[in-house]
Amino acid sequence: MSGAGAIAATFLACLDRCRAETWPYRHWLLDGILPDEACAAIDALPVQPPPIGDTLGKRETNNSTRLFFGVPQRAAHPVCDALATALQGDAVVRRLEALCGAALAGSFLRIEYCLDTDGFWLEPHTDIGAKLYTMLVYLSGEPGSEAWGTDILDGPDGFVASAPYVRNGGLIFIPGADTWHGFRRRPIAGVRRSLIVNYVRPEWRSRHELAFPEQPVPA
Repeated sequence: MSGAGAIAATFLACLDRCRAETWPYRHWLLDGILPDEACAAIDALPVQPPPIGDTLGKRETNNSTRLFFGVPQRAAHPVCDALATALQGDAVVRRLEALCGAALAGSFLRIEYCLDTDGFWLEPHTDIGAKLYTMLVYLSGEPGSEAWGTDILDGPDGFVASAPYVRNGGLIFIPGADTWHGFRRRPIAGVRRSLIVNYVRPEWRSRHELAFPEQPVPA
């Protein structure tokens, strides 16, 4: 399994070749985010998709079944610790600040592992507030998964496009009042697997969600 150094190096190379877009807001499209070995190790984590009812278009509807790479997960699974360590590291943080113009010093790393099944949807929203950075890493590769990309909108009702969904590809944006996105209802034949990576403000209340709840990103 790839260690933190290999994950950081692969991710930095991915950022060097990422595609920057400006419409309807600044975002970056990624490919080859993680080493193949790290993707395989995440695939092998002993987790199952949670039962899904009506999400009401919000992930927090099912808060009790959400999966985070927090302290217990980092201790139990080397890939969780390696990924968190890489994303907490100075080289990655400084590169993200330079690329995106975000100030991440003093923030806290949050990684969620999402396993979405048929019936899942997300209403248009903007991720403003306590989130300073959002990255989606797509991990499924089965037939039909190419239709599962995040919807990018220019307003609550203004669908623009879906981000390309390819295994080990993804999307970055810096949350703001215009960063509308969601996931329209559509068939999911299988499991739509992804990581949501955020750097969040110190006042984030759900400390169990944080990879290093006692260790902010260094200046």
